[in-house]
Amino acid sequence: MSIEQFRVDGKVALVTGAASGIGQASAIALSDAGARLVLVDRDEENLEKTLKMVAEAIIVPADVSKQADVAAAVDQAVSHYGRLDVMANVAGIMGAGGPITSIEEAALDRVLAVNLKGVFFGVQAALRVMGEQGSGSIINMASAAIDAAPAGLVAYSMAKAGVAILTRAAAQEGGSVGVRVNCVAPGFVVTPMTQRGTPERMAEVEAAMRRRSVLGLVGEPEDIANAVLYLASDASRFMTGQTLRPNGGTAMPA
Repeated sequence: MSIEQFRVDGKVALVTGAASGIGQASAIALSDAGARLVLVDRDEENLEKTLKMVAEAIIVPADVSKQADVAAAVDQAVSHYGRLDVMANVAGIMGAGGPITSIEEAALDRVLAVNLKGVFFGVQAALRVMGEQGSGSIINMASAAIDAAPAGLVAYSMAKAGVAILTRAAAQEGGSVGVRVNCVAPGFVVTPMTQRGTPERMAEVEAAMRRRSVLGLVGEPEDIANAVLYLASDASRFMTGQTLRPNGGTAMPA
């Protein structure tokens, strides 16, 4: 085993949700390991900030809930770099919180559109390109919610559970054409998406999350980016259809 197997020199990686949080950290980790990047997000201002944090990249403003936007982003990756080696479907939102009986259809639709359909569109577009070139790694972002099913987050949990099943189905289809498909299911991570409410309220939430972790920790975006980098690299060449769970021990499914 060589440490070089964890590098991704020259690989072309498209990262959705690259404007902040786990997506931004994943883009930086991939860049530091040698990847050329396609940075995708609907937040153009913060996408420009990520661009300044990486070595070689182009930015593609896009809404992952729109199939045409995702397909166009993949097309731009191929037209600019000539190939696509890594597809990291990180973009996600919370939203539609509260009891099941209180959730409005529009809020449910938005969560499913970004968190599930957006990942599906990314897998779909990447598989087409990677299947033709005979290689590639697709990395989807699920959540520890797929194991814990927390009350008040049913729409989010449903979408992320769908991502885990999509990952396994896509791995079945991708294997014969040299494409690996895996997902990452993070525990609580301090990101702009999870920082809601007053600072005092967030301190209470983070303290509660630390108590749930057997390590007494909450995650940082870099903790999840390391898992993304592993799955993007040749170090994970024998892994497909799997879910990595960097969650501090908050969930330990058999």
